[in-house]
Amino acid sequence: MATRSVMTVPLYRASGAHPVLGRPLTMAEATRATDNLEVLAHPVRMQLLSMLVSRAEEVCVCDLEAAVPVKQPTVSHHLKLLRAAGLVHSKRRGLYVYYAVNRKALDTLLDRISGQLAAFR
Repeated sequence: MATRSVMTVPLYRASGAHPVLGRPLTMAEATRATDNLEVLAHPVRMQLLSMLVSRAEEVCVCDLEAAVPVKQPTVSHHLKLLRAAGLVHSKRRGLYVYYAVNRKALDTLLDRISGQLAAFR
């Protein structure tokens, strides 16, 4: 009977340690990392955020709704999550709400995510 070779992929470097932390992630550290990723982990949120980042001025919610392939309640839900994460802010003017990216918060989140992902290099 022939034996099969099984390839294993190491989760850590040869030393068995996390290259930045010097040890495997704890559950709390892994949870923080996934929480940071979760806010960006949807294509509609990424589209909305990229539209806001690409504009110097505030964007009317009506323009955001027209640019994504989902209905208004879904757009509102995703904007609510982005607001709750502090990545965007809004202002009501008349009948419409205008959104803008909070660049400082976005930069902070991206730095955190980069640092957390660097652990896997």
